[in-house]
Amino acid sequence: MKKIVLFALLFCISTYGKVVSDSVAIHLSALNNKQKIVLYEFEVLKNNGFNTDKFWNAHKKEFPSLSNNLRDELAKEAFLNSDIVYTPKKDSAVQLWMQTQLLTNWMFYLSAFIAICAVVALFKRYWSLLIQFLVRHVAPVLKILFSPVLLTLELLLIGSACIICGCMVEEFVLRTVIIHLGLFLLWSQSTALFTKEYWIKKYVYEIENNFWGRDSWETIKTICFPAFIITIALLYVLYKVPADVFYNYEVVLSGIASVYALPFWRSLEKYIYPALFPFYKEDYRDRSINSLAACTVVAVVVTIVFTLQENLIFYNIISALISLLILSFLVLSLKMNHKHSSRNYYFIQFVTFLFLSAVFIYGFNLQLNEVIWFAIIGSTFYVIIKYMEIFSFFSDWKRGKGWAWKLLGLALLLWLMGKGILFVSKQIFAI
Repeated sequence: MKKIVLFALLFCISTYGKVVSDSVAIHLSALNNKQKIVLYEFEVLKNNGFNTDKFWNAHKKEFPSLSNNLRDELAKEAFLNSDIVYTPKKDSAVQLWMQTQLLTNWMFYLSAFIAICAVVALFKRYWSLLIQFLVRHVAPVLKILFSPVLLTLELLLIGSACIICGCMVEEFVLRTVIIHLGLFLLWSQSTALFTKEYWIKKYVYEIENNFWGRDSWETIKTICFPAFIITIALLYVLYKVPADVFYNYEVVLSGIASVYALPFWRSLEKYIYPALFPFYKEDYRDRSINSLAACTVVAVVVTIVFTLQENLIFYNIISALISLLILSFLVLSLKMNHKHSSRNYYFIQFVTFLFLSAVFIYGFNLQLNEVIWFAIIGSTFYVIIKYMEIFSFFSDWKRGKGWAWKLLGLALLLWLMGKGILFVSKQIFAI
């Protein structure tokens, strides 16, 4: 008997649930678009913690009599099953708010970047004074605590704490400053430990000297290990604060540094960079340019591998790699790097043009606005550089008598490019 009563109760509950679901569907299908928009706005206000009583009282007369529970169910369904396409009117308050928000976001990014540079500059400027003060005044009391090695370890721990605690800070600018302060301490103090040089100027010199040095172990200690530590720290930050997408660019940069600084690449570079400079036998470029070319080839291969995965997880990393590759191609395509090889110069221009075109097509096909903008900005800088280089073939840009005409031509070129970008964007983004 008890089992029969239990089954009957469950049947009644399921029947009641089905009636409510059918009722919501019937009521929702009977509403017009204007009423659905009101319900959508009601749910948005509710989800964001606003008091909805005033809003509902203003629109209540537009609906038949609804209970509060049924109204909430209808609003929830309208919110979950709606795709809102909204285009603000020209000079409207919403458009002004959107533009203001975009501007202030860039201001926040800029303020964070300036603050980071200022803090690092202050460290570099007053680091020696701080150490001297500690050694001179505090050493008699805390001689062991503030020895160079122990102080380096303490600063290393402080850097780790800055990264861990910085990820918990809600305010964007403060969080960015704290995290980057921690990254700077991790890099500088880990480098100091590996090089056994506890002054910034000394171990920066060690880094520059060991990159091209013959001692492989010294290169790994002074460049690869610190860069690997920073890469791990940045991956942790990305895991904790995925909204700050610009860390994808930093982790790509540190990852490339940690891998490409490995000594075996120095012996492989002569086989890799001819892919971009096929006429290398008649050329006399700086070794750093050949190294950059080899690194660019490797980065292109890695980018293609990530692209073929077609996984959303890699899109930010792909964007970061593309931005660095565009910058690398701009540097490699400079005329000053090909003074003795015009064939290499023309070949790298062709490759750079193909790469920029491929990046734009890739970004457009996948609707990646960030990649599209990288391609447009990179192409703009490329055209400007080539414009100035054309005149430098015949005369000095600065000392020539016609520099004013050259500047006027540059202004006209930028105007034509702006008009062209607007025209093309209207054609390809037209709905």
